[in-house]
Amino acid sequence: MNVDDEKNKSAGGLKSSNLVQAWLVLVLAVGFGVSLAGVQLMLGPVIEGNKLNETLEKVPELVLGNLLAAKMAGENQTLEIVPRQVTVEKPGRNKFYSVYEARYQGDLKGWVVKTKGQGYADTIELLLGLSPDLHTITGLFVLDQKETPGLGNKIITDAWRSQFVDAPADRSLVVIKTGASRPGEIDAVTGATISSKSVTAMINTTVGDLRKPLTTGPSSAGKGGKNNG
Repeated sequence: MNVDDEKNKSAGGLKSSNLVQAWLVLVLAVGFGVSLAGVQLMLGPVIEGNKLNETLEKVPELVLGNLLAAKMAGENQTLEIVPRQVTVEKPGRNKFYSVYEARYQGDLKGWVVKTKGQGYADTIELLLGLSPDLHTITGLFVLDQKETPGLGNKIITDAWRSQFVDAPADRSLVVIKTGASRPGEIDAVTGATISSKSVTAMINTTVGDLRKPLTTGPSSAGKGGKNNG
């Protein structure tokens, strides 16, 4: 065998080895993807079930506030929670909201709406508490988020979310960098303006979408009643 033949044989072996490695990487990638999809498929219903349970647990607090919700629980009093799906027509599509109607002894005490939108890093899911007439925000809870640790994920803190409690819902909320002093102004999380604006925009959109469906339908009867418990 001459030198050229040896070189050709070596090159052919190298190409064959590279081809085998490429196929091996492809097979492993496909296998990993299928496995991951299978895990997500199995865990998906569990995750959604956990979110639903957490939502139902949060309704009294988001509608009545921590103190009154705790007082009612201590006296073994409960809200009647009626889940609804509200369809809102958008240009070229429909948007669906999961809404939880909260009543006590027949009186409407408020609403909790599940909504989501794009944050800085990924989708943010919120639970938004609203007064019966949708004039006031009564609570805010972050159900799911994947924002930047130490920055954007501070939207989950009580200190930041508390700004929304008793904020007006009959006008658009506005995010400012610092020093919020007027009704409807929200201080941004330091270093995470995008996350802050995302949450606020979601709230503005949600209230705007649901104002008519929730305040003109039959379920709005009894609105404005005093909190009991």
